[in-house]
Amino acid sequence: MATGDAFVHRNERFGCLLISSPQGHSGKTTVTIGLCDLLRRKGLSVQPFKKGPDYIDPSWLTLATGRSCRNLDLFLIPENRLIRAFQQACRGADLAVIEGAMGLYDGYDSAGQGTTAELAALLKSPVILVVNCARMTGSIAAMVSGYQHFQRGVRVAGVILNYVSGARHEQKLRSAVVQHCQIPVVGSIPRDRELRITERHLGLIPSQESGESEAMIDRLGRRLEDHLDLKKILEIAQTAAPPRPAEASAQLGVKTKSSPLPLGERDGVRGKQRPVIGVIRDRAFNFYYPENLEALKEAGVDLVFIDALADRLPRIDGLYIGGGFPEFFLKELEDNRGLRQDIAEAIEDDLAVYAECAGLMYLCRRIYGEGRPYDMVGVIPAEVRVTERPQGHGYVEADVVLGNPFFAQGTTIRGHEFHHSKLDLSDSVTLAYRLKRGHGVRAGEDGIVYKNLFASYTHIHALGTPEWAASFVSLAGKRRMPGNRFADRTEKNLQPLHGN
Repeated sequence: MATGDAFVHRNERFGCLLISSPQGHSGKTTVTIGLCDLLRRKGLSVQPFKKGPDYIDPSWLTLATGRSCRNLDLFLIPENRLIRAFQQACRGADLAVIEGAMGLYDGYDSAGQGTTAELAALLKSPVILVVNCARMTGSIAAMVSGYQHFQRGVRVAGVILNYVSGARHEQKLRSAVVQHCQIPVVGSIPRDRELRITERHLGLIPSQESGESEAMIDRLGRRLEDHLDLKKILEIAQTAAPPRPAEASAQLGVKTKSSPLPLGERDGVRGKQRPVIGVIRDRAFNFYYPENLEALKEAGVDLVFIDALADRLPRIDGLYIGGGFPEFFLKELEDNRGLRQDIAEAIEDDLAVYAECAGLMYLCRRIYGEGRPYDMVGVIPAEVRVTERPQGHGYVEADVVLGNPFFAQGTTIRGHEFHHSKLDLSDSVTLAYRLKRGHGVRAGEDGIVYKNLFASYTHIHALGTPEWAASFVSLAGKRRMPGNRFADRTEKNLQPLHGN
């Protein structure tokens, strides 16, 4: 089905495409990864996006395109900032490809908020629907027609047939769509074990954990080449009318009164070295939104990356430990006793530390897995139990009720959580978040505070919580500044941890 290379060229007109499906597990992630790889090999610069909170699919899409995949989520990010982030990310790209989440009209409430369709309407992007066609023939027309007409402003412009059992099956499906829905079928993909990526409870295994990620992506692209009509897909993409890529300001956040930069100039001392924040990023900890790291750098720090499985703690002024899967690397984490001791001592010495989910688990006394406990950093007086079922899954909305170094009391924080673990934490430990939505460390509470440490199960996005980077950098800067290391320490942001 694939056409030759002649139609592929760099176009003056920018294109946009959103890949969705009627429901999850229809194959849209595999199709999106393979399509992105194929388009890049044909000479196009593709900017990938993922709708919703997700770290794993974006890691694969980043590898497939060679451009950092960005998340688009209207719960986490205000609409105007999301559009500006979209514009900025698309600079220099020929085509934006957005992978949807769940089904096209699945959202976080019955009113349809937070859906992939809502994003498609906002960005005025045509939708290509990937349909799981197993045990279906003419009924596909009723399904696709329903998705076409369910909501105004959403344009389903093409269909990719997936899990097709043979030529006869394909012909029945194709005829039904063309005849009753008046939109083209732009792909027909057979059942093929080679078109699968190993999954785990969050979906795909993170690309950082797979030693064959690039080879797997290459295989997906090459196997899909014969089954996708690239010419028609690009024609559909160029019917989009999204906000044009623009030379937008790099500053996507909002200015705050506590803007920490430039540190030296603000305090009348020029030429001071920028503070350094360490980021633990390796096979165990790799869940970071690129905007979070960029926000820290834009606020005035340098970043250094640390491998928790092998490194010792370098000289730093702050430490960021993101999410991931520490439960699959417990022995290696325990064996690196030196780093664990370094981090514990640094936290006691008031190092600014922000930890999310896996980072929270790592800072506890021990994690139980594989039939026995494994020693971790030990600063948080809790033990972690890994569970089969998720203990928290979905969006979080939290009120800040306890003074802490990162967020002002009275602030409302929006984030998300997905954890297959729970903490045995003393009831005497006071938590900074009271949750209006979500589960957290304890039912309805999250956010452990100790000295300049803040740890929670909640993941945040810097574009929706711009004060986070400003506070983090300010703390790191005060540690570096001679004669003013902990100038703003107060009793309210040094709540002690209690517990056995």
